[in-house]
Amino acid sequence: MSEGGKILAGIVRELTKKVKPGVATEELDRLAESLIFSAKGGSASGGKSTIQCSFKGHQGYPNCLCASINEEIVHAVPSARRLLEGDIISLDLGIFYKGYHTDMAITLPVGKISPAAKNLIKVTKKALELGVKEVRPGNYFGDISFAIQKYVESQGFNAVKELCGHGIGKNLHEDPEILNYGKIGTGPKIKEGMAFCLEPMVTAGDWRIKKSQDGHGWETNDGSLSAHFEHTIVVTKSGAEILTVI
Repeated sequence: MSEGGKILAGIVRELTKKVKPGVATEELDRLAESLIFSAKGGSASGGKSTIQCSFKGHQGYPNCLCASINEEIVHAVPSARRLLEGDIISLDLGIFYKGYHTDMAITLPVGKISPAAKNLIKVTKKALELGVKEVRPGNYFGDISFAIQKYVESQGFNAVKELCGHGIGKNLHEDPEILNYGKIGTGPKIKEGMAFCLEPMVTAGDWRIKKSQDGHGWETNDGSLSAHFEHTIVVTKSGAEILTVI
């Protein structure tokens, strides 16, 4: 998983360089597939290979990359829609490498964005960092959830309550579910050797969500902006080891 995380982070790093006004999200998806296919004999469409795309075909999802713009929170299907100056876009990608999944997400500005949008991205990224700081043996998953919620709300934003982080390993989504809101000392205990994904999803408006027209994505119910950051993490004796550092 450590090696897979490094490969995944490298692919996402390349994708971030292509985010600019005028680019269609389907172009980003094709690039993600190409990078996965070329990484250590991989395949974006399945088959016998060392590395594959985690999302394509998972619960019917048709693409490799999730590309969510503005009010879209997660799992938006790439399309001919072109990015516009002032948009923000969340790129969410996972790979299956040597029998194990890794998963990560990042929210990026498209050209020059508003101060409010810039602050939303900053707060969401910081929320993930604060969640990671709570990862150590003996703590509870509720400690992570509380830290994320407390910070997000203190900055005037809201954490999405109907979507969450998750365990990861041989399966893309495993127990436990890791909420972005909660109470200290609740939930399962964190143990050395656990692997999971923390992924704050934060809205500029109300936290309530609705299904996108593409049938796969989720977006804010009130049309407000949303940002999303995610890392795959392994618990060590001393705390968290992030496997997906860009």
